[in-house]
Amino acid sequence: MNSKKRVVIVHGWTGHPEYVWYPHTKRVLEEKGFEVVVPALPDSQMPDLARWLTVLRETIGEPSRDLILVGHSLGCALILRYLDELPKEERVRGVILVAGFASAMETPELEPFFPSPHDFEKIKTHAEKFICLHSDNDHFVPLKYGQELEEKLGGKLILKPGAGHFSTNPENGVICEELL
Repeated sequence: MNSKKRVVIVHGWTGHPEYVWYPHTKRVLEEKGFEVVVPALPDSQMPDLARWLTVLRETIGEPSRDLILVGHSLGCALILRYLDELPKEERVRGVILVAGFASAMETPELEPFFPSPHDFEKIKTHAEKFICLHSDNDHFVPLKYGQELEEKLGGKLILKPGAGHFSTNPENGVICEELL
């Protein structure tokens, strides 16, 4: 079994592996000795939950306590669904949700990603720690959704003032020392 710490960064709607902060964060984490993967989720302009879950499962392989999952925007919803479907005994080290949300936010295009409510009690059993990064001026995902995730996951909310949707500054990376 590979004991090297791994990070999987999951992009969101219209994202891709080279989008905004992902390459910078990948590089920094690799310099710290992590194995980092940023999978290209298919048809990011028209996301499909089942197809995205398949790619995420294949990318992760066997979940372990050496694994940290980092999601951005819709990638957070994908990670939550992945955790919700894990068998009882499987666990990851931690989860970082950047500009995350757990509902369709009254956006019809997002409704297929939320076929049923998340079982947060179950999700909490699959990770040792949850970090929610959010901005005070995100025009896509208001701060209240980050606060909701913090509350439902028993996680820690880290506020990054003025970071918007974390989609403009390539060096606005996501490095949470709490998980490293």
